[in-house]
Amino acid sequence: MTLAIVNVRLVDPEALTEAPGTLTLAGGRIVARDRPPPAGARILDGGGLCLAPGIVDLGVKVGEPGERHKESFRTAGLAAAAGGGTTLVTRPDTHPPIDSPESLEFVARRAAAASPVRIAPMAALTRGREGREMVEIGLLRDAGAAAFSDGLRQVESTRVFARCLTYAAGLGALVIGHPQDAGLAAGAAATAGRFASLRGLPAVAAMAERIGLDRDLGLVAMTRARYHADQITTAASLPALARARAEGLDVTAGVSIHHVTLNEFDIGDYRTFFRLSPPLRSEADREAVVAALADGLIDILCSMHDPQDEESKRLPFEEAAAGAVGLETFLPAALRLWHGGALGLARLFRAMALNPARRLGLPQGRLAVGAPADLVLFDPDAPFVLDRFRLRSKAKNTPFDGARMQGKVRATWVGGRQVFAAGDADARP
Repeated sequence: MTLAIVNVRLVDPEALTEAPGTLTLAGGRIVARDRPPPAGARILDGGGLCLAPGIVDLGVKVGEPGERHKESFRTAGLAAAAGGGTTLVTRPDTHPPIDSPESLEFVARRAAAASPVRIAPMAALTRGREGREMVEIGLLRDAGAAAFSDGLRQVESTRVFARCLTYAAGLGALVIGHPQDAGLAAGAAATAGRFASLRGLPAVAAMAERIGLDRDLGLVAMTRARYHADQITTAASLPALARARAEGLDVTAGVSIHHVTLNEFDIGDYRTFFRLSPPLRSEADREAVVAALADGLIDILCSMHDPQDEESKRLPFEEAAAGAVGLETFLPAALRLWHGGALGLARLFRAMALNPARRLGLPQGRLAVGAPADLVLFDPDAPFVLDRFRLRSKAKNTPFDGARMQGKVRATWVGGRQVFAAGDADARP
């Protein structure tokens, strides 16, 4: 069936434009743009709303295998579709970790059977994510691993990490690091400073991120590997990142939606839904990172979706599990940056869709003719108050519970097939 979506505002992250237009879909792809609908096509009037490429979310935690009670591929897919996500790049920090071709193939089969959106699984960088022995990068890459990462653990051994980067460089594989000095960050629940001291929280200096990043970038310079820093959250890290780019290193960086919309004061009276890794930073750091995202020094904005059950959050702040869900709140939270004038919509979708797709070599993230018809139709101004119990994710640990937000998804398509429609009761688990 040919579908023509008319009367929409096309948000094009490739051309960095926002303009009225029409998009025609057929065979799972975009077949025409700004042309009259062909005879016999089904017409969908977008009512002047925004139509953009579906979000490519890099670094999503799903509980399968081992923690299906926190999140399954089905519930993650439903939540992503409701939030405008069309591709989830999933982390390997499961139980057991995804560190063999067999476990990767299991995840791929399970995801294909259960999720309404695309799943691109990552594989672990070291066996068991223990940082001692490199995985079979070549075999895992052949099995479909999108990238290699030990998740929120840094490979502490410089020698082991150097070997991983050297081998990955020979295969052209992407390595994703979590830049934190593990020794300094151990046991920390907040960023060091006056606020953490007043709250009596174990804290880590923001410089721990810079130290970890400097180590990683030095090894990248030595090995010439492809490297992505999953989260850059402090102003101190930005000069090192800029120098690496200037030296021609194949380095990109990301940041989570929580670190560009929240700061350390949001912890308030020990609210454990704000316990994240890395911890929330100062307002000065948040502003510096938003500016880096706006000028392209930081390439990718992601949800860092990390579901945790109620029991792991109902603990003293320093003992609570780190992480927050973000699949459904990602877009409305990101639109805070647009409403605040920090980023235009096209620049925002470049960071949320085009850049992650490019970094992983995926064809998504574009509105060009021939691109996959992975799309989100949304109203950027629609107001609502978030109720965490209405989220489609199994886990409800969102820091935005009760927050006033703007921006609602009206429809989502994956490969031209509609996987979400606002008000569709069947979209709930």
